[in-house]
Amino acid sequence: MPKHTYVSEYRVSKMDCPSEEGMIRMALDGIEPSVVLEFDTPNRKVRIFHGDNATTIESQMQSLGLDATLEKTVPVADKDLASALDEDAKASQQEAGILKWLLAINATLFVTELFVGWWAESTGLIADSLDMFADAAVYGVSLYAVGYSANKKLRAAHFSGWLQLILAVGVLAEVLRRFLYGSEPLSNIMIMMGLIALAANVTCLLLIAKKRHAGAHMKASWIFSANDVIANAGVILAGLLVSWTGSHYPDLIIGLVIALIVMNGARRILQLRH
Repeated sequence: MPKHTYVSEYRVSKMDCPSEEGMIRMALDGIEPSVVLEFDTPNRKVRIFHGDNATTIESQMQSLGLDATLEKTVPVADKDLASALDEDAKASQQEAGILKWLLAINATLFVTELFVGWWAESTGLIADSLDMFADAAVYGVSLYAVGYSANKKLRAAHFSGWLQLILAVGVLAEVLRRFLYGSEPLSNIMIMMGLIALAANVTCLLLIAKKRHAGAHMKASWIFSANDVIANAGVILAGLLVSWTGSHYPDLIIGLVIALIVMNGARRILQLRH
């Protein structure tokens, strides 16, 4: 940080979820001198510790279209700056450890569920594995991007978004193929694998629990895992309905729904800009 340091407090009316926090982080990440951010999402406020670059920060904040209003800019005491930097460093180290566990769990489940879904002829499991991949990609990008420029972070995020989109289109094509030509999903395997995936995502929620308010990426991780629990429950329900009705339609429906959810997530990632 520069010799003369200030803290600017913004009220951001449209900052109501982790994606907006991510947009702010990305917009301010590449500016010099560098800044330290403190988010208060429930009150839609962000504190920015910065040097003599308030004009650049104001320009970047307004370019996001999040209805940001500068409430005040004041000089910051050395002890307050040191405390903010220290807390930021400690939090980043702890969060990196959690993200590595989340990446390992989701990557393992992606490979396992994809193989089992193919073997069990279940588009629901295949789509759910894609959901696991989407999460693993986000965690991987979060870890990979540490220390890199804003441009490189954006390229990494867009790469994961395109990959998710391509895989989601592939799942939709598979749903259509099985709708036209039929399939015989193994309901007992669907239920068993769904329960395993559910246990894995509950584990992820427990890992994130204490850190879910620490920043945009950790809040996003909490939301991803919570949504995955819902998707897992949908696969289990579809397996029960396949067993009860003898029809493959419940499997196709849950596969379609999850694939569309992943496509929407990919769309949001690809819309990220500086």
